[in-house]
Amino acid sequence: MPELPEVQTVVNELNAAGVCGRQIINVRVYWPRIIAMPEAEQFKRQIHHQVIESIDRRGKFIVIRLHSGWFLLIHLRMTGHVVIANLKVTGHNPHRHVELELHDGRWLYYYDTRKFGRFYLIDNPDLILGRLGYEPLSPEFTKEILADGLQRHNRQLKPLLLDQGFIAGLGNIYVDEALFEAGLHPQRQASSLSPNEIVRLHRAIRKVLRQGIANFGTSLGNGRGNYTRANRKRGQNQAHLAVFHRTGEPCRKCGTPIQRIIVGQRSTHLCPSCQRL
Repeated sequence: MPELPEVQTVVNELNAAGVCGRQIINVRVYWPRIIAMPEAEQFKRQIHHQVIESIDRRGKFIVIRLHSGWFLLIHLRMTGHVVIANLKVTGHNPHRHVELELHDGRWLYYYDTRKFGRFYLIDNPDLILGRLGYEPLSPEFTKEILADGLQRHNRQLKPLLLDQGFIAGLGNIYVDEALFEAGLHPQRQASSLSPNEIVRLHRAIRKVLRQGIANFGTSLGNGRGNYTRANRKRGQNQAHLAVFHRTGEPCRKCGTPIQRIIVGQRSTHLCPSCQRL
């Protein structure tokens, strides 16, 4: 699933491509269930002729503000891709579900092999985004905020950090990487962390996310459902992962083989020497 760095990369590339200020002059929806709100036919009517004012990110959502004051929210879920193309793509593709033609002749395409992604066209984005927790790269996400949240939850670290109502944008990849960077076992109780461990975790979360953005996200495998950028290129962060998907390989710090365990029903990677329970 695309996480904060992958979604931020898509947002950055759409902005760099000059999508803002462009009018949507044509809309096609091939899989109506992708449109969560409103129904697909109403979605097509409402978004037609809208001008894209800005493109931002909130958690794992792409947030597109339209000139009317409405917002298009896109959640890529497991296998969603947003692609900017200079030419109309011809021919049938069973994984291409939404097409938005811009007045400058370019197209925004949405591909999704598993069809889990969702579009929301809404006038009050807080109805969807208001349930999300702190943005981990924002100034508001301080060590004190993290400490207060950890102390109030008697949960294991990994499931808590994956909770989008606690911190927005973290997923399986970057939680594993942050916990390794901080030297914390994913099964530690959140309320048991010392002040020094909280400082390390706060620093680690921000470090691995910034690294992911700098490397244009993480692309794992070569299947159609794997993350690619808005320009169809792969991310580069997979070459910099310390533990995720490195089961059996030596830890980059101590040489101990990386282990894979299940925590909260999620595949989890760690170094048993660097992250002792």
